[in-house]
Amino acid sequence: MKKGLLIGGGILVVLLILAFSAVGSYNGLVAMDEGVTQSWSQVENQYQRRADLIPNLVNTVKGVAEFERGTFTAVTEARAKVSQMNVSSEILNDPQKFQQFQAAQDNLGSALSRLLVTVENYPQLKANENFSQLQAQLEGTENRISVERKKFNQTIQVYNTKVRSFPTSLMAGMFGFGQKQYFAAQAGAETAPNVEF
Repeated sequence: MKKGLLIGGGILVVLLILAFSAVGSYNGLVAMDEGVTQSWSQVENQYQRRADLIPNLVNTVKGVAEFERGTFTAVTEARAKVSQMNVSSEILNDPQKFQQFQAAQDNLGSALSRLLVTVENYPQLKANENFSQLQAQLEGTENRISVERKKFNQTIQVYNTKVRSFPTSLMAGMFGFGQKQYFAAQAGAETAPNVEF
């Protein structure tokens, strides 16, 4: 009788340990998933800052210089495309939507770069204090975007490692915690640009 009670008690202790371990794993995954969402919101925050600066920058350039209409159109269209995207934390769970979002943001960054290169042909614009301030804010925002994307990728690495590690991977699979997408370099970024004077 005592032997059966002892075995039953041992089984109960093992089951309790397993249950607490499972709860701990689940709660850890929830905390990491929330960390990914928080990190993503910081990236979005910086993208929004950039989107808010663009109209002021474009209007300042437009008011001072008669520059190439194609560049102006490219920036305006790229910003409109980014603004039309319905972005939520759900984008993190859909690799295709995530890549579309990243491509739209990369396109906007490229259009802005072309705008700033075009501006080099207008010394009176470079001397304009409003433009200089907007350009400095935009450059600072681009740096912030880079920093937040790096932090996001680091958060994703920790999360994805946990989701793929045994035995947590069992818990992740049961409760739908899947791997998240990293930000990747723009296509062709591995090739140095050809600069000619």
